[in-house]
Amino acid sequence: MKKFKIELKWAVIMSIIFLAWMTLEKQLGFHDEKIKWQMFFTMLIIFPNFLLYYLALSDKKKNYYNGEMNWKQGFISGVVISFIVVIFSPITQFITHEFITPNYFDKLITLSVESKRLTLEEAKSYFNLTAYIWQSISGGLSFGIVIGAIVAYILKPKTSDSTIKPN
Repeated sequence: MKKFKIELKWAVIMSIIFLAWMTLEKQLGFHDEKIKWQMFFTMLIIFPNFLLYYLALSDKKKNYYNGEMNWKQGFISGVVISFIVVIFSPITQFITHEFITPNYFDKLITLSVESKRLTLEEAKSYFNLTAYIWQSISGGLSFGIVIGAIVAYILKPKTSDSTIKPN
């Protein structure tokens, strides 16, 4: 477990940031009167998440690999962070929908039915805690792995021009 202590720390930080983001969305009205724009606003979380992955992998590079982390090591670290975040996601989704914004699903169901995008049954099957937990698991894994791979590439050692041999 000591090997992944840094990843665990950053997964906890990312989970807390997620809850803070959901609180921000709620406070800005994206879970109420601006709910039809919530999907677009929530995509902006990519920027703080990218920064968090960068900070996490930089931390791993500096404090575990002594400044010498290759792409594979960074990628594995990113994958581990993603898995830990996914393990926490049912808890963060529960906190979000039970405490931060308990009427969120009802409002989305109403909006979807009134705008005739979904039937009542379709909306209820799509907008509920179980569905959102599964979405956060699949989205968290795919997003985390891709962002982890990109950040690992950014942080990998730079090759020197002197190592390139002329033709």
